[in-house]
Amino acid sequence: MALNDAIMIVAFAPVVALLLGLSAITVPWDTLMISVALYILIPVAVAQILRRRLTAGGSTARLDWLQSKLQPLSLVALLSTLILLFGFQGEQIIAQPAVIALLAVPILIQVYFNSGLAYLLNRAAGEKHCIAGPSALIGASNFFELAVAAAISLFGFHSGAALATVVGVLIEVPVMLSVVWIVNRSKDWYEASPAVARNTNPERA
Repeated sequence: MALNDAIMIVAFAPVVALLLGLSAITVPWDTLMISVALYILIPVAVAQILRRRLTAGGSTARLDWLQSKLQPLSLVALLSTLILLFGFQGEQIIAQPAVIALLAVPILIQVYFNSGLAYLLNRAAGEKHCIAGPSALIGASNFFELAVAAAISLFGFHSGAALATVVGVLIEVPVMLSVVWIVNRSKDWYEASPAVARNTNPERA
């Protein structure tokens, strides 16, 4: 996750500028940089500072306590965000089912393909299941929160760009939950791999 965020700090703005430039859409660089700072750089920096302070004595008890308190809050925040996004774009989503389908199909293909590829590569490399699962999810992540922020700030809540990013979020969340379900249900199959067994139990090798 840390590596993924580090890459996004450097790569998000250039990639977005390149892709939008190919479509003849001009996006100010300062908007992209502010989005990266607000939604990636600052949260990562705050998280690292908190982690260092809470584990300064060598114990992770305080960090574990904080995570247990934040976990339900993060779920509530995610659900609240989805409700608000749907509220702003609900009419357009209902009125344009064909457009929604055109947006949904590539996202479905991308998420399942990337997560499946990451999962299988982890299995082939002998990584533990507890590492492969998060890796599959991170590999399929689209960072739609950055896209939503940039689209709304540039084009407004009711723009086509905002609609596309909102649809991305609304589709990605349940699809990612289905990936979690698949990863959890396939744990026995995953750990049956000889490479994984050797890594998990080296004394048996």
